[in-house]
Amino acid sequence: MLNTSPAFKSNVRAALDDAGLQKALARAKKPFAETRTAAVGRLPEFEALRETAKGIKNHTIAHLDVYLDHYTRQVESHGGQVHWCRDAADARDAVLEICRSVGARTVTKGKSMISEEIGLNEFLAEQGIEPIETDLGEYILQLRNEAPSHIIGPAFHLNREDWEESFRAAHTHLPSDRVFPEKRDIQAEARAVLREKFIAADVGITGANFLIAETGTSIIVTNEGNGDLTQTLPRVHIVLASLEKVVPTIEDTVSLLRVLARSATGQEFSVYTTFSTGPKRAGDLDGPEQYHVILLDNGRSNMVGTEFQDMLRCIRCSACMNHCPVYLTVGGHAYGSMYSGPMGSVLTPAIFGADQAHLLPSASTFCGKCESVCPMKIPLTGMMRHWRERAFERNLAPATTRYGIGVWGFFARRPALYRAVTRMAAGAMGLAGRKRGRFGWLPFAGAWTTARDMPAPEGETFFARYAREQRGR
Repeated sequence: MLNTSPAFKSNVRAALDDAGLQKALARAKKPFAETRTAAVGRLPEFEALRETAKGIKNHTIAHLDVYLDHYTRQVESHGGQVHWCRDAADARDAVLEICRSVGARTVTKGKSMISEEIGLNEFLAEQGIEPIETDLGEYILQLRNEAPSHIIGPAFHLNREDWEESFRAAHTHLPSDRVFPEKRDIQAEARAVLREKFIAADVGITGANFLIAETGTSIIVTNEGNGDLTQTLPRVHIVLASLEKVVPTIEDTVSLLRVLARSATGQEFSVYTTFSTGPKRAGDLDGPEQYHVILLDNGRSNMVGTEFQDMLRCIRCSACMNHCPVYLTVGGHAYGSMYSGPMGSVLTPAIFGADQAHLLPSASTFCGKCESVCPMKIPLTGMMRHWRERAFERNLAPATTRYGIGVWGFFARRPALYRAVTRMAAGAMGLAGRKRGRFGWLPFAGAWTTARDMPAPEGETFFARYAREQRGR
């Protein structure tokens, strides 16, 4: 379970100095945003659909206990089993118990952020069970012993040469001098290697984009088809999902799917949208003999009824991080959590605690782009502001920040004094910086001037200039 959020500042410095990462980010910046814009433009009712999707999730969260109970009964009526897990340890133990009950030695996995959240791979390996990632991005990260840097593009931080180097190092049974003329050659090699793993696996583990209460169905969306092989070939299928993934009906789910793919990859629908309802039935030619759902809370129920409840509407499309200037500059690993970008800056403190992740909500310019593209209309900047307030109240913010805000608050409560002091400060700084037009160093502003110059004010404050121009009309 990755959590280096307390080292966010040093992580950022390392990310900015990483030439390979910066190359990958520069290449990946535009495609996600441009394809989303094009997809939204082709659907005139997209804004109305966002409102519908928001309403569905708000209704579900308001009646979460009802729908989770109904979902559980539906799963059980189809021969499946739901395992309620309070935290990561409960979820890991539940998976292990299932694996041991069938003598599992290998487990294939579809992409699942919940498995990253609970640190499942490391845990299973320690217990003598080999986990095998089958999503192409997750597979190469497993070869490199790295964590995902993006929730739908886990290898977002890698370049093509990284892929080729890792494949040559790992697939030693193939000629070392082989070349990969096109990207699909890399995919073909991974497919050939993983095919044997799919057939040999005892247990298949997938995530779930949605859980339908009406039918007890889990849904995964992929573009590679690995999820289908993971959940149909082994004898046992385990679904890892957090409790807010439940949705009342199939009709509601279709509305959410329509905004999900467009917001994530700019597709109208993902290549594979797979519905699974229980183990195989009598007469079915294939499918798992056992169907288990690991339903994880891990702090989410504590968000219900708080200022962070809206975060439970998130459908993990990644639109917020694909448009975030901070994420697109430092990448996902800098956040030190499996959830990065604006959604991660809100969700990570809820999972690991504000004392561990209080720096993340400050990783935002508050430009508001994340909110404007979020298909679920989650007020991300407002929630990051709430986390900043909590960090301040608990003295988690740096001393310079706390004292700085205290000084600012003293003057802000005295408007006349505030205007007089800022007028003097702007005048003095304008006078001192008039030659160069900028400052390379300023007291108490080292965090700014270490990396860039501070522009010199023109000599008057905004209030003073506004008042002057109004008088001149």
